[in-house]
Amino acid sequence: MRFKQDFFEQLVGYYSQVFPVGISNPHWLAWSDDAAGVVGLTQPTDELLLGLSGNAHIDGASYYAQVYSGHQFGGYSPQLGDGRSIILGEALGPQGAWDVALKGAGPTPYSRHGDGRAVMRSAVREFLISEALHHLHIPTTRALAVIGSDLPVWRETQETAAITVRLAKSHIRFGHFEFFCHSERGTPVKLKQLLDFTLAQHYPDLSCDAAGYKAWFARVVADTAKMIAHWQAIGFAHGVMNTDNMSILGDTFDFGPFAFLDTFKEDFICNHSDPEGRYAFGQQPGIGLWNLQRLAQALSPIIASDDLIEALNQYQVELVKHYLVLMRAKLGLMACEAGTEQDDHDLALIGGFTSLMERNQLDHTNTWRRFGQLDPNSSHSALRDDFVDPSAFDTWYQLYQARLGNVKDVEQWQAARNRVNPKYILRNYLAQEAIIGVEEGNLAPLQQLQRVLQNPFDEQPNFDDLAKRPPDWGQGLIMSCSS
Repeated sequence: MRFKQDFFEQLVGYYSQVFPVGISNPHWLAWSDDAAGVVGLTQPTDELLLGLSGNAHIDGASYYAQVYSGHQFGGYSPQLGDGRSIILGEALGPQGAWDVALKGAGPTPYSRHGDGRAVMRSAVREFLISEALHHLHIPTTRALAVIGSDLPVWRETQETAAITVRLAKSHIRFGHFEFFCHSERGTPVKLKQLLDFTLAQHYPDLSCDAAGYKAWFARVVADTAKMIAHWQAIGFAHGVMNTDNMSILGDTFDFGPFAFLDTFKEDFICNHSDPEGRYAFGQQPGIGLWNLQRLAQALSPIIASDDLIEALNQYQVELVKHYLVLMRAKLGLMACEAGTEQDDHDLALIGGFTSLMERNQLDHTNTWRRFGQLDPNSSHSALRDDFVDPSAFDTWYQLYQARLGNVKDVEQWQAARNRVNPKYILRNYLAQEAIIGVEEGNLAPLQQLQRVLQNPFDEQPNFDDLAKRPPDWGQGLIMSCSS
């Protein structure tokens, strides 16, 4: 990998230089050829394994951990930071510069008495979800590899340490701005310095003045709304939407107890540490706005309040706009001019269908996939038999067909539905089965699952079992934040 020159010398107090502590017996557990390509790599090598496991220095790498703060489950934590992540710097590739980070590479000044390690199960889960979301066309960080070891670490029980190699266009979070606004080390000068750095790095078309700051915050609002619209359309629950887990680029970031919906439930909670459901699936749009409001508070010393409020007022507009685009595509409805009365009618139609799914306890992904099997011109829908209350479905279906109109090319319409309604998602029970395989020394289930998730919209008849509704033990699994 070829790294750019370190840019952080101008941001004293933003980071600490820290070097990884190597793991014993490093070995490749997973590798993404697709992600490797974005940083100019072709294949895993022994030399790269030593460098990414912390057992050798990588030429040109900077090695640092960032400090930031954040609101965690609604309460403000004044200092957080990269407690188990060490950033090597920006690697140059065909698609520009990407941060390369080693998650689980040892303690940093921000580890808060932790060991700075990640366990194999969390490293594998992060690898799988990063690549799965990418292939579902959802804005996300990427994962290059997982490196296993025989180093013992203790969580609830003894486990083995592993390192996820994460790629991100930026590691700058909402929490960075909160830190330099609210902490004793923060001043308006430092806050402005961080904002100017952010614009120079990631928004070179914007000027570092009032107009540029206003335009930048409006983009952050729009990008965050677009990301969450994708989550809601695909049925993804992040699980830990703290402000320190929110990327300013609108990329899905920092994976812990995430989950895709199995049975559709608006109040689905995937995080064992969230019994009150602050970050339940249906709460995510509102939390997105709440987090943006916290970012706006942190920026208030340098961006005019009227400009911040104007941008925040566009959040719901942007969220609904993107959500409607995605959901109309899933249903096969023609696009409409944004902001028209038809938006309200379509939102009601979409909401009516998801309500039916919830009341009838239908599988989210499989139900949407069934749209690719429908004859939309027929008065009888094959979906009808999936509903416990078929008469309620009939009422909805009549409204749907009236909105849809006559479809001239049914096969083309069905193919279009299959291009946006995936057959395969990373169900938690599938990830767990892959992890069990790794624990038993068998990488085949992990490798097979990775290959299938690289083409989630394709029919893959040999792997139909991976598209089935989970067994009873795998329904609605709830994960903890333990890493």
